[in-house]
Amino acid sequence: MVVATVLNAQPKQPKNIIFMVGDGMGVAQVYSSIVAMKGKSNFERFPYTGFSKTYSYSDFTTDSGAGGTALFTGSKVNNKAIALSPDGKPLTTLLEKAQQKGMATGFVVSTIVNCATPSATYAHVSNRDQFDSITLQLSQSDLDFFSGGGLMYFEQKNRKDGLSPIDTLTKRGFEMVYTLDDLQKVNADKIGALLTPERPVGYPERGEILSVATLKAIEHLSKKGDGFVLMIEGSQIDYGGHDTSITKVVNEVVDFDKVIGLVLDYAMQDGETLVIVTADHETGGLTLPFGSIKDGNVEAKFTTTHHTGVMVPVFAYGPGAENFVGIMENTDLYHKIRQIMQWEK
Repeated sequence: MVVATVLNAQPKQPKNIIFMVGDGMGVAQVYSSIVAMKGKSNFERFPYTGFSKTYSYSDFTTDSGAGGTALFTGSKVNNKAIALSPDGKPLTTLLEKAQQKGMATGFVVSTIVNCATPSATYAHVSNRDQFDSITLQLSQSDLDFFSGGGLMYFEQKNRKDGLSPIDTLTKRGFEMVYTLDDLQKVNADKIGALLTPERPVGYPERGEILSVATLKAIEHLSKKGDGFVLMIEGSQIDYGGHDTSITKVVNEVVDFDKVIGLVLDYAMQDGETLVIVTADHETGGLTLPFGSIKDGNVEAKFTTTHHTGVMVPVFAYGPGAENFVGIMENTDLYHKIRQIMQWEK
């Protein structure tokens, strides 16, 4: 394992940003994967770490809509809101701001592409369950790449409004692909991958869709625009917490850890990429009273089937990473990025 170190020669301002979110991933979730992998974890490669406070505008314990919005807009909002302020005003997201600056943008998730966290990069609705509106906004967005599940939401036969976001995406220049093989082969100006009809199954059954799509996204976005911003979500860590299944949690964090390794390898070679890894909230109230790093055994207890309000970890590497240390508000991450990138209001 190559440990990412602080390089004095790194530029102060990154060219690219890769923002990674482990949905529902608290400290115990991270450590469960470290134990399961017998200490061979990519989380330990980060030179800078901190903590993020996750409460929303309306609640001590956030949901993923408000949590993602805080990370990607720098504003606390009501639970379930997606990039919409408490008084109903649209909030410019990190990816939308990057687009205004001429950067390429995209996201990769292991859930449906209109789920709460990815939606907070491109949509503006009062309730995360407004899937028809969110999907339509995705088809009208200025993204250059997206990958995940949820094809059914884009098909006209399944929509109450009778519209076809697939047709909209195609007309707007997206090459749409529906299998991992086709995603690896496609070469187009804009790429949309809807790899499963509904939500992808858990890891390892779903295969390497997160890793493969991440590598494709980096390859694609690095050829476009003046730098890029990529959001990657390990989406189903959260589901393991809701199901109080340590097996699911470990499997999902191990998959996410693999992607972190790929991203860090790229960033170390590139030298111009800021990598941030955090969570929107913790799920399950996970504790690890027993275990063995030597044997890779994890014994866990959950205190709830819901989200909790505890702080979550922040990891950073690359130009500007030194800013992401200590205890922060979740909204601080967005504002620190804007400051590092020297983006004016």
